[in-house]
Amino acid sequence: MSLYLTALLAILNQVAVKGSKMLLALYAIELGASPLAIGALVSTYAVFPLVLAVYAGRVSDRRGVRVPMMMGSLGMATGLVLPAALPGLPTLFLSSAMIGTSALFFQISIHNLVGSLGEGLERTANFSTYSLAASMSGFIAPLLVGFAIDHSGYLPTYLLLAAVACIPSVVLACYSGFIPVRLKALKEKHGGSVTDLLGSPSLRRTLFTSGLIITGIDLFNFYMPLYGRSIHLSASVIGTILGMQAAAAFVVRLWMPRLARRYGERSVLTASLVVAGVTYLAFPSFENPYVLGVISFVLGLGLGCGQPLSIILTYNDSPPGRAGEALGLRLTVNKFTQIVVPVAFGSLGTAAGMHPVFWVTAMLLLAGGFLSREKRE
Repeated sequence: MSLYLTALLAILNQVAVKGSKMLLALYAIELGASPLAIGALVSTYAVFPLVLAVYAGRVSDRRGVRVPMMMGSLGMATGLVLPAALPGLPTLFLSSAMIGTSALFFQISIHNLVGSLGEGLERTANFSTYSLAASMSGFIAPLLVGFAIDHSGYLPTYLLLAAVACIPSVVLACYSGFIPVRLKALKEKHGGSVTDLLGSPSLRRTLFTSGLIITGIDLFNFYMPLYGRSIHLSASVIGTILGMQAAAAFVVRLWMPRLARRYGERSVLTASLVVAGVTYLAFPSFENPYVLGVISFVLGLGLGCGQPLSIILTYNDSPPGRAGEALGLRLTVNKFTQIVVPVAFGSLGTAAGMHPVFWVTAMLLLAGGFLSREKRE
C-alpha cells in the first residue's frame, strides 16, 4: 500500500513538472521568445538545484522525507501561479526557478523513500513500479496541457497545473502513516564528503550515463514543441506526440525487472542509450504527425528504462546511510546538464535550425552507449 500511494503522489507531482515545461515552451513562443531565450528559460529550472541537490539529499537522509515533499509540493504550486498572476516573459524566469527548486526536494525525498521500501530484487521491482507512475505522468501531462491550452488558453492552464501540484501536500498533511518516521538508512552512522562518493568508479559511470539520459529526455521535451510549431502542428497534436514517448516508457518498464534479471542492469542501460541515439537521428527527417508519433514511441522504448535504472544503480552504489546524498549528487550532474545543454543547443538551434540539434544529441547518446559498453564491469 505504501508503494502505491507513493507512486500516486509521484504521478501528481510529475504531471505538474512535466506539464509546466511544455507549457513554458509554448507560452514563451506565444510571447515571441527566441529559441535561445527559451533555452535560457528551461535552464532556469536547474540553476538552484545544481547547488542545492546534495544538500537536499542530506536533508532527506537526516530529517526524513515528509516535510521536504510537502514544501516541494507547495513551492511548485506557487511557482505555477506566478505566470497567471503576473503574465510576461520576466515572470517565467522566476516561475521556472521556483518550480525546479521545489521539485528537487520532492524528487530526491521520494526516490529515497522508494529505495528504503525493499532490498535487492525487491528494490528493483519497487523502482520499476515507481517508474511506471513516472511514465504515466509523462503521458498525462502533455495531453492535459495540450488540450487545456487549445480549449482555455495558457494562463488558465498554469492554474490547473498549480491545483494538481497542491494535492500531494494535502495528502501528506492529512495522512502520512505510510511514510516511515525515519528511513532505514537514517539508523546508520553516515558522514564523509562528496569526494568520497565520487571515489566509486561504478557510481561515477552511473552519474555520467544519467546525465546523458536526462539530456535525451529534456531536449526532446524542449525541442519537440519547437519543431512541432515550425511545421504547424497544434498544441494538442504536439502533446499527443510527446505522450507517445511516455506510453512507450510505460510499456518497456513493465518488462524492466525481467530485462534486468536476464541481461543485467548496466547492459540494459547501455542498450537504452543506443536505441535513443538511433531514434534521434531519424526524428527531424519527418513531418507527418503519425510518423512522428511512432518515432516518439520508439524513443520512449529506448529511454524508458534509462531513468529508473540510473536511480537504482545510484542507490545500490551509495555508501550506507548516504543514499539521499548520492541521489542528490546524481541530480547535481543532471541539473548541470539541464543548465548547459538547453542554452548551448538553443544557440545551435538559433544559428543552424532544428535538425542539427537532433543530430548532435544522437551522437552524444550513441557515444555514451559505446563508452558505457566499453567500461562495463
